[in-house]
Amino acid sequence: MAQIDTTPGRTGLAGWALGGPLLALLLLVSLPIFWFGFVSLIQAWSTPEYSHGPLIPLISLYLFLRELRDRPERAETGPIRRWPGLAVIALALAVAVLGNVVRIPDIVTYAFILWVGGVVLTVFGWERGIRHQLPVIHLIFMLPLPQFLYWQMTTMLQGISSEIGVWFVQLAGVPVHLDGNIIDLGIYKLQVAEACSGLRYLFPILSFSYLFAILYRGPFWHKAVIFALAAPLTVFMNSFRIGVIGILVNSYGIEHAEGFLHFFEGWIIFMSCIALLFLAAILLQRLTPAPLPLSEAVDLDTNGLMGVAGRITALPATAMLAVGTVATAAVSALYLTVQAPPAPPVERDGFALFPRTLAGWSSFRTPLEPEIEAVLDADDYINATFLDPEEGAPVNFFSAFYAKQTEGGAIHSPEVCLPAGGWEIFSLETREVSFPDTAFGTFELNRAIIQKGLQQQLVYYWFEQRGQRFTNDFVAKLAVMRDSLLIDRTDGALVRFVTPIGSDDDVAAAEARIEALMAEILPRLPRFLPGTGGDAAGR
Repeated sequence: MAQIDTTPGRTGLAGWALGGPLLALLLLVSLPIFWFGFVSLIQAWSTPEYSHGPLIPLISLYLFLRELRDRPERAETGPIRRWPGLAVIALALAVAVLGNVVRIPDIVTYAFILWVGGVVLTVFGWERGIRHQLPVIHLIFMLPLPQFLYWQMTTMLQGISSEIGVWFVQLAGVPVHLDGNIIDLGIYKLQVAEACSGLRYLFPILSFSYLFAILYRGPFWHKAVIFALAAPLTVFMNSFRIGVIGILVNSYGIEHAEGFLHFFEGWIIFMSCIALLFLAAILLQRLTPAPLPLSEAVDLDTNGLMGVAGRITALPATAMLAVGTVATAAVSALYLTVQAPPAPPVERDGFALFPRTLAGWSSFRTPLEPEIEAVLDADDYINATFLDPEEGAPVNFFSAFYAKQTEGGAIHSPEVCLPAGGWEIFSLETREVSFPDTAFGTFELNRAIIQKGLQQQLVYYWFEQRGQRFTNDFVAKLAVMRDSLLIDRTDGALVRFVTPIGSDDDVAAAEARIEALMAEILPRLPRFLPGTGGDAAGR
C-alpha cells in the first residue's frame, strides 16, 4: 500500500494534514476561471459523439487511485521538488485566461487538463508526480475536437466508411454504385450522413483502448499495439455496419436503415470492437514465452481503492500547494471582477437585401435543405444563381456569414463540404485576381476544379475575415483568435463562386465568366460583410 509522507520537516507547513481541505479549496476557487470551458463540455456531452464524456473523469480517478495503491512512495534523499508543478499551474492559468478572453472554450478545457497535471506535480513533487500523469492524459478523451478538425475528420471518415461499406455490399453480390457519400442500390439510395462517419464510436473506443492498454500486463509494445488498433478497427467495423445495412435494405426494405434497427446495429458494432480488442490481447499473450490467461493479463483488481481514496484527506499541506491555491483564487477573482464590456453587434445588411439583378445578370435564390442549413449553422447566408444571356452558363454565388466564430460557430471549408456531395476535387491551387476599381484590389483566392462523373465545375472561394482574405482555413482560425484578442471581433464569412465547365467550354472561359460576375458583386459586398476591403474596424 502507498504511504503518505507527513514528516513535518518535509511538508513546509509543520506537517499539518490539511492537504485534503486545501485541495478541495483549490478545486473550488478554480471553478470561475474554467467555468466557460465546463459549460461547453456539458453541451458537447449531450451529443451522441461525446456522450461518453462524463465517464472519463471517473475512469481517470480509478486509474489514479490504482497508481496510488500500486506504487508505494520511495524514500526521498533530498527535498521534494514541487516548484515545477507550480510553474505548470501558472502556465495553465495563463492559457485559461487567454481562452476566456478570446472566447474559445476548447482552449479553456485543455488548460484545465494542464492545470490538473500541475496540481498533481505540486502535491506529490516532480519525481513521483510525473508517474501519475497517465490518468491526467486520459482526461483528453472527454474533450470535443475543435470544430474545423471535427468536420475534416467527419468528411474523411465518411468517405472511407462509404468506400469500404460498398465493398462489403459488393462482396454479397448486390449491385451498388457509390456517388460521393450516397450508396445507390437502384431502388433505394442511402446517404452516409455525418452520424454514420464512425466518430461516435471512435472516441469511446479510443478511451477504452487507452484504459485497456494501461490495465494490460505485458510489454510496452503490446500496449502500443492495442492502443493503435482502436482507430482502424473502429473504422473497419463501422464500414461493416454500413455494408450490412445496405444488404438488409436491398433485401428487406428501407426500414432496416432507420429507427431501432439502425441504433441496435450500432451497439452491436461497438461491443464487437471491444471484443476484438480483448481478442488482440489474447493473441499478443500467445507471442510471449509465458502467456497469461485473459483474466490475469488484464488487471481489474479493485481491492484497497476505497482506503486509498480516504487517505487523500490526510495529505500534508505544503507551501507550494498553498501558493497554487492563492494563485488560482487570484486569477479567478480577477476574471470575475475585471470583465471586458460586451462587444457591440456588428452592423451589416442582411443578404435578403442583396440585389437580384446586376448589370445584365439576373438571379434566382435557392434555400438550402434543412439538414444542410443546420450543419452550416450560419447567422446569414445567400445561395443565388446568376445568369447573363451573353455568358451562356450560370454562376452560383454563395456566402455564409458568422457573427461569432469562437463559441461553436465555424466556417466549413469547401474542401470538406464538396466531397460529401459527391464532387471530387480534381485540382486545387491559389490564384491571384485583381479588381482595382473595388475595395478588394489584388488578392489571392482558392481556385478548384471539381468533377462528378463527366461533369466538371470551376470553383473560386476564400475566407473573408474582417477586411482580410485567407485561402487556408487553419490560418483563418488563427486570425480569429488574434482579432478576438486585439479588436474583440470574430465575425467572418465564406465567399464562393461556382460555374460549370461545359463540353464546349474551356477553363479560361469559365474563369472569365466568374470574374465578370465578381466585378459586379465585389463593389456591393462590403455592405453585407463588415470590414471588407481592409477596414478591420468595420464600416
